[in-house]
Amino acid sequence: MHSPFDLSKPIAIGSDHAGYDYKEQLISFLEGKGLPFNDMGTHSKDSVDYPDFAHPVASAVENGQASFGILLCGSANGVAITANKHQGVRAAICWGEELAQLARAHNNANIICIPARFVREGDAEKMVATFITTDFEGGRHASRVNKIACG
Repeated sequence: MHSPFDLSKPIAIGSDHAGYDYKEQLISFLEGKGLPFNDMGTHSKDSVDYPDFAHPVASAVENGQASFGILLCGSANGVAITANKHQGVRAAICWGEELAQLARAHNNANIICIPARFVREGDAEKMVATFITTDFEGGRHASRVNKIACG
């Protein structure tokens, strides 16, 4: 599988309770592809606070400990807002393959945020596969991405 990411590093994955089932499905998907990952939780359907899982995923991406990240919650808004507080993180909410492709190609996203309550079963795997294999186009998009960071 061609990927612009360094897949010798693990993929950081995390979710809150609303994203738990899809997180478990994505872990099976990653295992099936032989891709290394770190499951940052949650580990049950019990109600939890999404920042407790979004921050560790974003920190792993920010510090270069993870090749990229996958976050899930009900709407994906909470985990995306949280992850994007980290320098160098570009977390994109995606609910379809085309958005996953554009998040990578145009925005050089390094965390995909999936809204578990708004995605059909099987679509999360398709989006992650697209995200993993899509190159950043650079060019006119690079100058835009370079303007994202504050300070």
